[in-house]
Amino acid sequence: MDEKVLKAIQDEYPDDFAWCYGCGRLNDEGHHFRTGWEGEHSVTIYTPLKEHMALPDFVYGGVIASLIDCHGTGSAALALHKKNGHEVGDGFEPPRFVTASLHVDFLKPTPHGTPLKAIGTIHEIHPKKWKVETELYANDQLCARGEVVAVVMPSTFIKKD
Repeated sequence: MDEKVLKAIQDEYPDDFAWCYGCGRLNDEGHHFRTGWEGEHSVTIYTPLKEHMALPDFVYGGVIASLIDCHGTGSAALALHKKNGHEVGDGFEPPRFVTASLHVDFLKPTPHGTPLKAIGTIHEIHPKKWKVETELYANDQLCARGEVVAVVMPSTFIKKD
């Protein structure tokens, strides 16, 4: 799988909000997850590093949960940005979401050494609350399912100078 996300919502987050360990482009130690559109679904593609192993040849579950988490909040941002009439890269700042709920079911051991692909189905459940159902694949094999309820980031999260 040589796929990659070319237009990621995370690339559009303002610098003040680009520090997430999972998806923040400015966090040098982070994963740098990138979420974009693939048809009507959201997608994040990520290849875990050697240090992301649980056991030899298998991915640590915390990395999988992080991927599903950031994929969910990124997907919600994509969906609301689109609902507001915008596309990634059009110069308009996208909304920023935080996780209200995260649920992950590990279905099969996830092999290490291959790109992982998270595919999301997005449901609006309130103007400020979205649910993203995610399936995580390795080599076209479904390894995990997750659900994120994401809410628009409260203004209290914004650092005041």
